[in-house]
Amino acid sequence: MTKFKELQDVLNTVEQDAARFYEKGNRAAGTRLRNGLQQIKVLATEIRKDVTSLKKKAN
Repeated sequence: MTKFKELQDVLNTVEQDAARFYEKGNRAAGTRLRNGLQQIKVLATEIRKDVTSLKKKAN
């Protein structure tokens, strides 16, 4: 569950950077946005692996 909380924190940060990039044209926010999206991808993959392993243990 800690990875899920971490994912939520990254999502909140990315949302702010997305607004700065798209609404204000802040290029540095665009870089942070891309980095944040990569973190989301990694965390989502880790969470999927955890869910799969827990499902297999249940069977």
